[in-house]
Amino acid sequence: MPDKTDHLAVLFADIVESTALYRSLGDVEALRVVSTCLDALKALLPQHRGRLVKLLGDAVMCLFPDADCAVEAAMAMQREVAGLHPGGVDLQIRIGLHTGAAVVGGEDVYGDTVNVAAYLADAATPGQILIAESTSGELNAELRESVFPIFDAVLKTTLAPTAVCEVRWRDDFALRTHINLHIRRSIPEDAGSMVLEIGDRQARVDHWHASLEIGRAPESGLVVAHAMASRRHASIRLDRTQFYLVDHSTNGTFVTRASGEEIHVVRREIMLEVRGEIRAGFSRSDGSGPCIEFRRDRRSLYRV
Repeated sequence: MPDKTDHLAVLFADIVESTALYRSLGDVEALRVVSTCLDALKALLPQHRGRLVKLLGDAVMCLFPDADCAVEAAMAMQREVAGLHPGGVDLQIRIGLHTGAAVVGGEDVYGDTVNVAAYLADAATPGQILIAESTSGELNAELRESVFPIFDAVLKTTLAPTAVCEVRWRDDFALRTHINLHIRRSIPEDAGSMVLEIGDRQARVDHWHASLEIGRAPESGLVVAHAMASRRHASIRLDRTQFYLVDHSTNGTFVTRASGEEIHVVRREIMLEVRGEIRAGFSRSDGSGPCIEFRRDRRSLYRV
């Protein structure tokens, strides 16, 4: 089926601090809590003429025919999660959505509209819904009353200035906030690159090389010669503005944060922070072995 371009609304909803759930509840219970939340979000889509594009770890990417449907769905999602409490756990989500030209190809959606929506979701705080001023202008009069600007930004694709707005979905929000003209951000944000080093070898994940395979296999982008490592152990991918490690292995991958906290990732994915360490199949407490050091380089490697 050929790709088709339409004016659509793209929405990202992300569970806040989901990684902490796996640490505090354990993998089985945390997965149950996260799955309950994601299932609740997906169940709301038909009511608002939406459809699920894909799951991104602990987030959903959805598509809607217009701004009204997307914003109404976003408000419904926030209200649903606020009253959900799966397993007695209080969850929060952050949502970003954007309208514009989107290329629908197969089971995925592409284009700048997708990138801007993803950035807005990343920029949102827990419990927040962010949209651009252009999307606000497409809303019906009733929904526009729930929208107010919170900071000024520039669309990198067109260099056009815009206000980023919050959608009020509950009655206890603070008083209306106005644009701070001294704050200027670019959307979508340049992800920069992720640099990974093991011994004297270095690899980079960026806009031009959006994925990297790690493993014992000699054809891996970053070879880890260790008995506990699988041939195809893990991969690093750039998705919108964030870098993710995805474990494919038998023994799991141990990720050490800059704070010193170590997380065991088994057949799931985790968002990588600014810097840290990766060990394929063994913990840092198990003794010596090849350690992959990673760091995020915010310098732009490509022009707007």
